[in-house]
Amino acid sequence: MNYRQAEEYLLGFTDYEKSPGIAYTAANYDLRRMERLLAPLGDPHKGITTVHIAGTKGKGSTAAMVTSALIAAGYRVGLFTSPHLHSLRERARVNGIPVPEEDFARIITGLAPVVDGINRDCEYGRLTTFEVLVAAVLLHFKRSNVDIQVLEVGLGGRLDATNIADGDVCAITSISLDHTEVLGDTIAKIAVEKAGIIKPGSVVVNAPQVTEAQAEIEQVCRRQRCRLVQLGRDITWQGLGGDRYGQRFAVKSLRAMYELTIPLIGDFQMENAATAVAVLEALEEKGITVPRQAIVDGLANVEWPGRMQVLRSGPLIVADGAHNGYSMRLLGQALRKYFRYRRCICVLGTSKDKDISGMAAEISVFADEIILTSSSHPRAASTDSITDVLSGHGMSATVAGNVAEALALALKKSTEEDLVLMTGSLFVVGEAITYAREHGWETG
Repeated sequence: MNYRQAEEYLLGFTDYEKSPGIAYTAANYDLRRMERLLAPLGDPHKGITTVHIAGTKGKGSTAAMVTSALIAAGYRVGLFTSPHLHSLRERARVNGIPVPEEDFARIITGLAPVVDGINRDCEYGRLTTFEVLVAAVLLHFKRSNVDIQVLEVGLGGRLDATNIADGDVCAITSISLDHTEVLGDTIAKIAVEKAGIIKPGSVVVNAPQVTEAQAEIEQVCRRQRCRLVQLGRDITWQGLGGDRYGQRFAVKSLRAMYELTIPLIGDFQMENAATAVAVLEALEEKGITVPRQAIVDGLANVEWPGRMQVLRSGPLIVADGAHNGYSMRLLGQALRKYFRYRRCICVLGTSKDKDISGMAAEISVFADEIILTSSSHPRAASTDSITDVLSGHGMSATVAGNVAEALALALKKSTEEDLVLMTGSLFVVGEAITYAREHGWETG
């Protein structure tokens, strides 16, 4: 296969990312399929130090920060994240470089006979797109001789395909309501799924959680006899100032004090950075030493697009992938803290399985005008369905057929003193970034 054929082959399986609402049960997400797939490949997930990160908000940013510091320390690092903004290859990076097309095609070509055999046998159900992708990524990391792999959970944790790997250090970022029709309709139920990545002997780094989530995570740590590093207790942080280009803050752990900068804005990114510091310190127990200066340099140079990313000035255009009520509330707070503007024109597009009502309630607080749109992704919610939800909150909106049209309309409606916010979905954000690049805007 060439790259295009390999991509088409991969996307030809059941793709839960494109079909939201599939019940989160062992029948649909059976890790024995992953075991069957990886065994003849030499179990590439084994024998590599692994950081495994679950959570509702911030897990991707935390993974990127951990990876950047490890690279600064001289390690060869594999990073798996999802979803992607532009290309599927972004999900598998070795020292920041996406898997080359020819390598991806070669791996999928080699996987295909094994995949097809498992699907013919169908003992534990048929492999999905995400499962085959995870196997391909793990094989790429193994063949690339990485020293450590950083894996972001795709959905939940307990039954996620990435959970085939045993996390030496497991991190759980902030948990809030998301994917409720799949993971459960309470924070406690969702926390159980996220805590499913915790394995015996792991060091667990836990971000501040609401009471119900905290109780579930502590219980799993006790049962698995894991050391728990609790943010807000064992490691704390304090902001020292910032602007639209980044922020400075201090982090105090049980071991050291750090003064750090990151080119990412929002108070939640300081929490993510503190989580990353805790993970990096915990790795020392697993034989991976990260010097203080590598942590400082790595965080200062982290790249994680689509999170409070400024695409243009005059009018100010900001893209952020907030996609539930909690993250939208934090986004609104960050906009008011870091930017000065007359009106906020919000371009909103989201996915079918998201808490649109929760997002609408928060957007009503800070948006002066709303333009609805849909990304080209199959999971995109229709503008009609979003309109109905907004109406229930006493809000109205203008509709644009796609992201490019929505951006053009927002520019017509705005002045240089206004802020245009692209949000609701990373798929919308990815298309906005593409539009910005095509039109020669800044994307820093």
